[in-house]
Amino acid sequence: MVVSGLPRSGTSMAMQMLDAGGLPIVSDGLRVADTNNPRGYYEYERVKELDKPGDHAWLADARGKAVKIISFLLTHLPERYDYQVIFMRRDLDEILASQNKMLDGRGEARGAEDERMRALYEEHLERVQRFQSRRPCFSTLMVDYARVLTEPREQAARINAFLGGRLDEEKMAAVADRALYRNRRASQDGPPSN
Repeated sequence: MVVSGLPRSGTSMAMQMLDAGGLPIVSDGLRVADTNNPRGYYEYERVKELDKPGDHAWLADARGKAVKIISFLLTHLPERYDYQVIFMRRDLDEILASQNKMLDGRGEARGAEDERMRALYEEHLERVQRFQSRRPCFSTLMVDYARVLTEPREQAARINAFLGGRLDEEKMAAVADRALYRNRRASQDGPPSN
């Protein structure tokens, strides 16, 4: 089971939901919680090597567990396994604002201008969706970040149904914390509505 999406799209929140719901997760805890992800990142360092030749035997050990794999690495997953993918979607302006805030806070240089990054992200998302739709080893559930925060029970139920209905939906829904929705687009400056 894979949680994927662009950086800052809510993949850590999705991993937290699965963990709370009772699904075993693959994470090494090397990247610790910080102000950008106060509940942790739920990452596994070996994922970063998917696009390089080497030993990917850990994928077999990850079967039946949730692992976070950034969307840029999805196309490097070997097709000998079947993958259930929860793909997190978030408004691109919000993603860019969140990334910029994180980079500024670290004193790191930003990438391309926001308009260029938005275009690159749109192109990337289309390419990844085409890739997954053409390979029978992928089944994908698109999950909208904002809807998880405004409809946590409904979205927890969708995710649980997609994964076979064995998870604790109440505990999953309790993870969604509207207070962490800090980089919303201008039309959503007020608190998310129910």
